[in-house]
Parts: sequence; C-alpha cells; structure tokens
Amino acid sequence: MTDTQQQNSKPDKTKVKKKKSGWRIARWFLVPVLLVLALAGGLVAGYVVLGKQDIGSVLQWSTWEHVYDLVFAP
Repeated sequence: MTDTQQQNSKPDKTKVKKKKSGWRIARWFLVPVLLVLALAGGLVAGYVVLGKQDIGSVLQWSTWEHVYDLVFAP
C-alpha cells in the first residue's frame, strides 16, 4: 500500500463539527438575568436597608428624579 492510499483510508476528523454545549447557550441568557437581579437587589438593599425607606418608593420615577437632582445639582 502506498502512502497516499493509507492517508485516504483514514477518516477525516477535521470535518466533524462540535455541538455547542447547553451551558454555552445558557450563558447568553443567564448572565443578563443575573445582572438584572443584582441591580434590583442592590436597589432594594441600598434604598430599603441603608436608606430605611419603604420598598414601594424604589420604583417610583419621582424618587429617581430627586436622586438625579441631588447628584447633578449645580
């Protein structure tokens, strides 16, 4: 058998495509969800626990306008 015949008889492994793992796909959805949960937890912890305010005020637009005005006041 010649060298070229031996090479042709071997299966070509470079054409095999790998499947994307479930974890790799789940990261695209899991990371943003965890970031949003961390943001919500930080808002609640900062406003309710440290600021000693009620939890309903966290999501009111007027609260964040007031915070913005305090931070960026001239």
